[in-house]
This record gives sequence, C-alpha cells and structure tokens, in this order.
Amino acid sequence: MSAGQRPGPTAHPGHVAIIMDGNGRWAQMRGLPRQEGHRRGLEALRSAVRNAGELGVRILTLYSFSTENWRRPATEVSFLLGLLKRFVEKDLSELHAAGVRVRIIGGRDDLTPDIRRLVEHAETVTRDNTRMTLVIAFNYGARDEIVRATRKLARDAAAGRIDAATIDEATLASRLDTADLPDPELVIRTSGETRISNFLLWQAAYAEFVFTPVLWPDFNRAAFEEALAEYGRRERRFGALSEPIDRAAGAA
Repeated sequence: MSAGQRPGPTAHPGHVAIIMDGNGRWAQMRGLPRQEGHRRGLEALRSAVRNAGELGVRILTLYSFSTENWRRPATEVSFLLGLLKRFVEKDLSELHAAGVRVRIIGGRDDLTPDIRRLVEHAETVTRDNTRMTLVIAFNYGARDEIVRATRKLARDAAAGRIDAATIDEATLASRLDTADLPDPELVIRTSGETRISNFLLWQAAYAEFVFTPVLWPDFNRAAFEEALAEYGRRERRFGALSEPIDRAAGAA
C-alpha cells in the first residue's frame, strides 16, 4: 500500500488486465476447429479494446501469448503468430488514429526478426498517443519477467551502477517490463478458470480479481460492464482495515 492509498469505496479502475481464455473450448462446443476459436477470440479482443475506451479504462492489458504457449502444437503456434501479425497490420492504423498507445511486454531476445520488427514498429508509431494505452503481453511469463529484471539488477550491481544493499521493491519494479505503467486495479479471467497462469505476479499483488464463466469469444460489452460493476462492489484495503481499531476496547 503506497503512502497515497487508503481503504475505502472502490472507484472505477483505470488499469484493467484480462487473461483471455476459452477460445479452444468455445470452438469445441460448436464442433469447430480450434483455429476458429482463436479467430473469434481476435474479434473479441478488438471489441474489448473499443469497449474499454468507451467505458473509461485508461490502460488495458491483454494476455495474448505466454512463454508456456510455445509448448502447443507447431501448427497452432504458427496460427496464433499469424493472428498477431494480422492484428498489427490491420488494426494499427485504426488504433493510432484513435489515440491508442500500444505497448508490448514480454521477452524479445528469442523472437524471430520479423516479429520483433512488428512489435517495435507498433510501439514506435503510437508512442506519443495519450488517449488510452493497450498493453499486449506477448511471449510473456511473470516468472520470466522477474528473472530478467533480477539479471538486470545483478549486472548493474556488478558494474557498480547500484549498491546491492539499496535494492528495494521500487528498484526491482523499475526493471520490470511494466516499469512505466501503474499496476492493474482489476484482473479479469474468462472461461471459468480460477488461476492466474503466471500473469503479472508482481504487479497484481493488490489487484481485485474477477473470474467469469464467459468464454473469451463471448466476452462482450455486457460481460465487461458486469466485471467493472463487480469491481465497484469491492472494498480495496491494501492490507489495512476498513474501520479504525478501537484500541481502548481492544485492551479491555
């Protein structure tokens, strides 16, 4: 809990993060190939970005491809990478015109040159936009992120740029992929699963979580609004109490 945070009624979240889950099950339930589920999931992603902007969300972070997703069949991985390329190529100009800044978080060293160029191009073109920030977690895993941040700190300490004894939470956070972003207030996971799957482990320490049974391709504006409404019913205490302790009564 930072110095400026106090327990109290929960305001509208400025930063929402979503674990987009359920594409495969959506397709399976309809007797369709998994690729169709991913294709429909991309449409849901586009819808979520539009809805987030209209609903006043300033930062939307979407978990699009994890470090563990490389273990999927090669044909599915290739299809997912193709969807990413098509999304950037088709939607970037529209996002830019709408004032959306695009940020990509995740490891980049092992990306192919064409994917890395695509990522860098999307960030460069939109870097001065201020209406909304769309964060795409691609080739992302929170443990991997923390390991990479730790290596940066180790290199800085070995080079004498920092004193290891002074490393604190803020120092580590400044080496994370999200160093220039506030932590999410709300994390949504679709499809009914109730785990966070190595997503924003550090940043979501005090986030509110909403687990919805809605499969990602069906996550529409109504589902988004319901998740925001559920967040609004929460009281964020950040480890404190909602009411002051009556010390005199407690001592009695």
